[in-house]
Amino acid sequence: MFLGLPWKFYFSVLFLFLFTVLPNGLLLNLNINNAPKVYLPEDAPSVVIDGEVRRYFPSDQAVLLLFEGVALYSDGFVTAFNQLASTLAANPLIDDVMNITTQDHIHGTEDGFLVEPLVNVKALEKTRPSARKARVVSDRFAKNTLVAADGSALSMLVIPKPIGSSLERLALEDEILADVKAARLDGYLTGMAGQITTDVAQMRSMLRDNMLFIPATTVIGLFLIWWLFHRWLAVIVAGVVIGVVVSSTVAFYVIFNQPFNLISSIIPPLLSALTVAALVHLFNALHYASKRGLTGPDRVNSALREVRRPAFYTAMTTVAGLSSLGLSPIPPIKVFGLISATGVVLIYFVVIHLVPNIFSRFDYEPWPNRKTGLSGLDKLVSKLFRVGVRYPLYVVGSIGLLFVIFVPQVGNIVVETNLQEFFYPSHPLRKSTQHIEEKLVGTASLDVVFKAAERGGLKKPAILKEMRAFQHWAESLPEVDKSISMADFVEEMHWGFNAENPAFRRIPDNPALISQYLLVYDGDDLFDFVDEEYRITHISLNVNVHGANALSELMGQVRQYLGNRSLDGVEWEIAGFGRLFADQEDLLVEGQVKSLFGALVLIFLLMFIQWRSLGGALLCMIPNLSPILLIFIVMGLFGLWLDMATAMIASVAVGIAVDDTIHVYHGFISRVKQGVSPVVALVKTYRQAGRAVMTTTIILSAQFIVLTFSEFVPTTHFGLLTSIGLIAALLFDLLLLPAILIIIYSRHPAVVKQEPLFTKRSNGGDDGGV
Repeated sequence: MFLGLPWKFYFSVLFLFLFTVLPNGLLLNLNINNAPKVYLPEDAPSVVIDGEVRRYFPSDQAVLLLFEGVALYSDGFVTAFNQLASTLAANPLIDDVMNITTQDHIHGTEDGFLVEPLVNVKALEKTRPSARKARVVSDRFAKNTLVAADGSALSMLVIPKPIGSSLERLALEDEILADVKAARLDGYLTGMAGQITTDVAQMRSMLRDNMLFIPATTVIGLFLIWWLFHRWLAVIVAGVVIGVVVSSTVAFYVIFNQPFNLISSIIPPLLSALTVAALVHLFNALHYASKRGLTGPDRVNSALREVRRPAFYTAMTTVAGLSSLGLSPIPPIKVFGLISATGVVLIYFVVIHLVPNIFSRFDYEPWPNRKTGLSGLDKLVSKLFRVGVRYPLYVVGSIGLLFVIFVPQVGNIVVETNLQEFFYPSHPLRKSTQHIEEKLVGTASLDVVFKAAERGGLKKPAILKEMRAFQHWAESLPEVDKSISMADFVEEMHWGFNAENPAFRRIPDNPALISQYLLVYDGDDLFDFVDEEYRITHISLNVNVHGANALSELMGQVRQYLGNRSLDGVEWEIAGFGRLFADQEDLLVEGQVKSLFGALVLIFLLMFIQWRSLGGALLCMIPNLSPILLIFIVMGLFGLWLDMATAMIASVAVGIAVDDTIHVYHGFISRVKQGVSPVVALVKTYRQAGRAVMTTTIILSAQFIVLTFSEFVPTTHFGLLTSIGLIAALLFDLLLLPAILIIIYSRHPAVVKQEPLFTKRSNGGDDGGV
């Protein structure tokens, strides 16, 4: 029965079928990676220096396990603890495991010093638990890192090899927990923290959100389409189109070998919402064509004449808003903007060029005209629009006054990123990290790297003394809990060599003696802090702050201190996770300015091209700049940070919000050019486009509101603020835009003839729908 149908129908069906099936195969190879380096350009100074440091020393991104309970120093526990460390060390993904049974301990002997395990499991019969506890607690390196100051808790630091995928990190954490359980130590495990653990917690949140929000936003969109149009054909087609758009767009991450991360996870609900919004405009036009008695191809052609041009420009403005994020120097935001913009192009192609072919074949039945759904929206649109038309000066003046009052709140916006604050206080990660930091030291880290010009240059007493002076200064800061360097090892060896006399726990003045100490040292831990040529070393700082601003301030103090010191022949630099994280802030601000400016310029140019009028383009920008300003006011008023997620809101919201303005202004200006008076043109435009504007905003807001149920704070803020921006854009389109148009066109002769429209109706007659 389909043989006589136009080829476009077959092409549309084949395209939708293929792009429903093929992307799913690609998605199996999706690289899910939320590692810190993903958020910085490869040539960023912090990435370069960190890469150099990691060629010599272990990663500072680790998993810290905290164990508490009775008999922590008993033979049974120590044996199981050591066996667990051995099991973990045998894992091919793990580089090193540190605990009290693997940590080097330096102590004095009759003829020098000896390096041996802090707790020697091979000689447990020679020591008692109380003696082991006393030795562990007094150890310079273990105290507050591997053991609580009072001995009530022990930790195990698991340092993985470089892992390029967050899914691998997730699997590694599961393996670690399984090994802990197999060792029967899970009852002692009271906390996990560290950069790997934080990344895994974010990954779990992302997976949960995707499993919850992708189907939720789809179901909400399909339900609203059914509620509005009561047309099963529309619901079925919408479901297929959403699947094609979302899966095909996400597949671009595989095609271009880009990591899929927390920023990327916003794409599915975003594109689902935009797809439904685009379909609503088409379905609304089909509904009107059906009311005029048109069927099949005639109905579809009539609808396309109404929506094709504004749909093209709304797609292009959304593309402009999203693609402007490509100006961000932060790779995940850049890739998100470009790929989601490609998804919007796909939405336009499918909705405007493929879906109509299907409706031309099957859409012959009249669209239901229910009193619920659409008619209810018509009444709400009419009430709001009526206020803007009747009281234009009051509307414009009131909105302007409110902005004048609240605009200063924008200055209260804080640019901040804090991975701990990304989770609610009740989240296990927050509680675990807080508990560990109370027992031990801060879990954030900074490395201060020193590089000597010559081999053995770091053995000089003067340099080692400068390192210790820096450590003393750093540990006096409230942000720094502890520091460790190669100078600590030299002091311990000098102390041990001199019969553990406290007066000798210092850097010796004799360089030959230092060289001799380093020569006879037969442990391993020293070389976690210095290379074998003694040309590059790092001081590890345990930091108790997690915010990018606090880390930046700390690095500023370090730079100022070291900049004022004399380090002959030695260069220094700051590295580590803390710097990687803090350096994102400058890029975040730079990206926000560039992307928002780029979005506004591109959208303005597109509207100038569309309307061929400078005034028309400027006019359409007003109701769309207002929601963006409102978003920033809300952020400043309620103390919401400008972070990775909220940095994208302005560009995303302005790209979406302008869509409704284009549909309204296109309908208005088209009718005015045909000779219709401005007031009547407004009435007819809002009768048709107002419904679609209201509908799309409800759908978009409902789907973004769902994101507020996320356990991940940035996702919650993104959903909330985007919804606020879209609702504000709707109110400005229904109140501010008609008020501005009435003021601008008030000198038009036709307005005078329609003067009764500006007064309340004295009877039940029709005043044109205002």
